[in-house]
Amino acid sequence: MLFRFLNELSDHLEPGGEGWLVLSDLAEHLGLRSREDLLAAIDSAGLTVMDRLDTKPTHPKASDREDPLFEARTAEVTSLWRLVPR
Repeated sequence: MLFRFLNELSDHLEPGGEGWLVLSDLAEHLGLRSREDLLAAIDSAGLTVMDRLDTKPTHPKASDREDPLFEARTAEVTSLWRLVPR
């Protein structure tokens, strides 16, 4: 779904428009996707990152030591990626 979004984003933008992608890096911490894979997909889709705003989660699971994903969640960052066509 992520790669399809990236590959089709330019088709849905007005001239001078930008697409916003809100994405957690939890998949990176779990070894399901690398940051290099994400950046390569953005590049392959003909997009440029104009800006990225990051935030750490504050939801209850982020501080639940009993959660099996606790370590990954404590490292997690959710980002707003501002993307524009090249």
